[in-house]
Amino acid sequence: MTQDYTSDLALFINGSWRSGEGRETLRVLNPALGSGIADLPVATPADLEEALAAAEQGFTAWRMVDVDTRAAILRKAAALIRERADSIAVLLTTEQGKPKAEALGEIMGAASFFDFYAEEAKRAYGRVLVRPTGQRAMVLKQPVGPVAVFTPWNFPVYMLAKKLAPALAAGCSVIAKPAEECPASSSALMRCLLDAGVPANAAQLVFGVPDMISRTLIASPVIRKVSFTGSAAVGKHLMRLAADGLKRITMELGGHAPVLVFDDVDLPKVLDVLVAQKFRNAGQVCVAPTRFYVQERIYEAFLTGFAERAAALRVGNGLEEGVQMGPLANPRRPAALTSLIGNATARGSRLLTGGAAYGEGFFFQPTLLADVPNEAAIMNTEPFGPVAVTRPFATLDEAIAEANRGPFGLAAFAFTHDLRTANLVGDALEAGMVGINSFAISVADAPFGGVKESGFGSEGGSEGLDSYMVVKAIHQA
Repeated sequence: MTQDYTSDLALFINGSWRSGEGRETLRVLNPALGSGIADLPVATPADLEEALAAAEQGFTAWRMVDVDTRAAILRKAAALIRERADSIAVLLTTEQGKPKAEALGEIMGAASFFDFYAEEAKRAYGRVLVRPTGQRAMVLKQPVGPVAVFTPWNFPVYMLAKKLAPALAAGCSVIAKPAEECPASSSALMRCLLDAGVPANAAQLVFGVPDMISRTLIASPVIRKVSFTGSAAVGKHLMRLAADGLKRITMELGGHAPVLVFDDVDLPKVLDVLVAQKFRNAGQVCVAPTRFYVQERIYEAFLTGFAERAAALRVGNGLEEGVQMGPLANPRRPAALTSLIGNATARGSRLLTGGAAYGEGFFFQPTLLADVPNEAAIMNTEPFGPVAVTRPFATLDEAIAEANRGPFGLAAFAFTHDLRTANLVGDALEAGMVGINSFAISVADAPFGGVKESGFGSEGGSEGLDSYMVVKAIHQA
């Protein structure tokens, strides 16, 4: 893989990289330019059957590798990721759009998962039950088997690492299907694993027609578990496919994160944090703060400060120095945001800044909407873009009710200096993760996952390793 993003894109199946020569291909776009930059080969049904056979063989061998050896390979993979971080970041920014500084942060976060699970695999303890002398009863944790993982385009390196690291640490083999929008950066991650010593049939990489790939892999008796990160609609579809084979599943689906801002905060400092987080990766973050509920006394000051900071952000090509927000990742997003904003303003929302697409690429202005009614589509649909929506609240109970009103429950945030308020909010918010005066909720040693229509199951922490294991009880008389 070269730093200038050549057409050196390939599938990795059964130990070999396979280019697009003689194959159907998909065009990869540069979102800052709105034009094509490379052709991505598409996996065929025959490729997938070969990958499945290899994964079955790979699991048999990889699960038998002792944990210290697996750990050493994963630590080496982490070291290679860090060593190649700059070149991978260029690929990531070129195909996804985020500023290079954010891409570097994503890559370093990906490396941390391999370091964490290299050690966590050594702590996959079972237990011995109390029995009479001469009898034994043990509970063991064992790898679930070959796994199919599906990852999105918004964090193509980080999300792939979040699934590959615990799966490989547990002793599973993996067939990964990253997003076709970002194949170079995910391929670069796979090369780090293979160069570190992960067996070729224990980790494979396929791209192509998502529905055909998901149906083929999930229908195969070889695959024992499915892990998916993406939209709720696609997650429900994959769950239905997995049900026929009773596959174990982890679903990290959409969010629509509320942020409660109480009037006891240092507002300028909080605004600096909120604006930076809202427009990180152009708002294309599943845990992005989106619905801002602000206590009445500081509501207008919040709007003024937020709008000023949003309008001052430097938007441009993520490879340029000083750019704070890049383009949206694909041509679908600007049209979707334009529709949501039009719907909101038609229902009485105030557009305080932004609100429009512009430029040759897929750029969209940082946007703030005020007084957004619950009937507006954007209050019920994740915008997945650089749009913040706001409403005032009077009481804690009102704020909690508004925050919990929707079908999603991935992340929620609150900003307050009052410890009692912080405790009450932490308990009452319906979300898999709650950040109080902090957005640092996605880290290697903590579980990451949602409730309600944001999915179930956890990635990260010991829970992430457990999700790739099954429990076996052995009784001996």
